[in-house]
Amino acid sequence: MPIFKDIASLRQWRQSLQGTLAFVPTMGNLHEGHMALVRLAAARAENVLVSIYVNPLQFGPQEDFTRYPRSLDKDLQQLHAAGCSTVFTPDDALMYPRGRKDLSIIMPPHSLAKPLCGAHRAGHFAGVCTVVNKLLQMIQPEILILGEKDYQQLRIVQQMVADMNMTVQVLPGPLQREANGLAYSSRNALLSPDERQMAPLLAATLGDLAQRSRSESAITELAQAGRDSLEQAGFVVDYLELRDSQSLQLLDHGVPGARWFAAAYLGQTRLIDNVMIPL
Repeated sequence: MPIFKDIASLRQWRQSLQGTLAFVPTMGNLHEGHMALVRLAAARAENVLVSIYVNPLQFGPQEDFTRYPRSLDKDLQQLHAAGCSTVFTPDDALMYPRGRKDLSIIMPPHSLAKPLCGAHRAGHFAGVCTVVNKLLQMIQPEILILGEKDYQQLRIVQQMVADMNMTVQVLPGPLQREANGLAYSSRNALLSPDERQMAPLLAATLGDLAQRSRSESAITELAQAGRDSLEQAGFVVDYLELRDSQSLQLLDHGVPGARWFAAAYLGQTRLIDNVMIPL
């Protein structure tokens, strides 16, 4: 499994490929959610490339960039065992050669980036769009695989690809959960044992709201009840909202296919999740 750190070698490998290439961008510290995306990529393409890069551009000054878990050796072992074709591990000097504060272009996100995490993490999605655009330019895959756990990110990248007339096909990978319902996330490693015991309540609360909003119309009251339940348990809630799955517009009534979105802190760790109202 070749591991590339520079663009020239990566492009030489890319030009030698036969068959389609599926790309899975990650920030490392891989878990079963990532492995499910790799398996999906392998099922859709003859070749699979995974990138591992903790992108500083999408972290705010008070966020957890320095705490973000890194486990490159273990990640590479998992990817090799999963049959990944190759791995791209750029560094800051390659991605932002003149420094990340001196970029000629930062991809400006669109209206999909304004609510939810966009309202609480200034500049986050500009950083996401910029790094994904740069990686796509370097790698030139036919297929891009993104997970539905970061659902707002998925929709923003889908819209960026459409707006920029890119030919890459964006495929969503279903959200993967631990046996207790907690959505797989690299940040779960930062939770204390007590916080890990509490963390599944986030998914349970959203699942309950998704079921109740099929028949109950008092969405504002449902949302407040869910927020109160989480905060009483020790979460600090950024948002808990029902939104349209495509436009991400706020909804005041339950619609099959709409999604409940939440972000909340347990201690210093920020967790996000979303659950769709059943069709």
